[in-house]
Amino acid sequence: MEDANLHVRDGSRRSPYLVFVVLAVLAIIWGYNWVVMKVALHYTGPFAFAAMRTLFGTVSLFAVIAVIKRPLRPKALPLTAALGLLQTTAFSGLAVWALKYAGAGKTSVLVYIMPFWLLLFAWIVLGERIRGLQWLAVILAFGGLIFILSPWKSQGGVLGDAMAIMAGVSWAASAVVAKLLRSRHDVDLLSLTAWQMLFGCIPLIVVAALTTSRFPVLSGSLIAALLYNALLANALAWYLWLFLLQELPAGMAGIGSLMTPVVGVASAWLQLHERPAALEGLGMLLIVVALGLLAGLGLLRRRRAGTG
Repeated sequence: MEDANLHVRDGSRRSPYLVFVVLAVLAIIWGYNWVVMKVALHYTGPFAFAAMRTLFGTVSLFAVIAVIKRPLRPKALPLTAALGLLQTTAFSGLAVWALKYAGAGKTSVLVYIMPFWLLLFAWIVLGERIRGLQWLAVILAFGGLIFILSPWKSQGGVLGDAMAIMAGVSWAASAVVAKLLRSRHDVDLLSLTAWQMLFGCIPLIVVAALTTSRFPVLSGSLIAALLYNALLANALAWYLWLFLLQELPAGMAGIGSLMTPVVGVASAWLQLHERPAALEGLGMLLIVVALGLLAGLGLLRRRRAGTG
């Protein structure tokens, strides 16, 4: 079984700080993308946007593969298709759908409870045990979730919250599938990213065709949002994410994404003026503290492993 300590493969040949650079890049790309997607929904429906962004991202990846002559033939088709359905279809569709009903900052925080679902799934499926203070972080995150959802209140925005949470669950499940696939098959990372996106975007295109009642309103903002999503938030970011899952235990890769909801909340506050209510703000703070605790534990383990 793979140990849950923060660990980088081939450390002698690759900078030990590379994973942290990748995590920082992902946090910026994905964190700000919640604002980008919220703006895009002024011009198109959620499923139409999800379909367009994943389709364009898929096309761009296959174009890159053709230009640099990387392996194109897909491997492990059942697991690759499962990865695409969870990571691209379910996650992308649910996340954009959630933005229709909830603010960008709140949605990003609810989606990024994903590391805690991933800790649970990795514990059950991969044998990556939850230890010590990780349990405290899980409890803090659960408390934050309760404050954000406020189940004691009668609310009309429950659907958006539920979609955001399910998006995080789907993403966590996809990470476990990716770890299983990589442990059983030797696959090219770029090819895997492209094929899972292709399998995942097909159902989104079908759903968009069946549910979209109006054509997207072409504008500079929508075109910019599509380019940002296709090239950065999909093609590049999913490649970097699968790279992290190759280099780190699944639970630690999920924990490492802690800065993304911080960037999302700050961006939504500054650009969209989405100021969270008192209880929502407290819940978000608890979740960020929990994520910070988990990241600190991961760094401490890495330091001990490097000096041991």
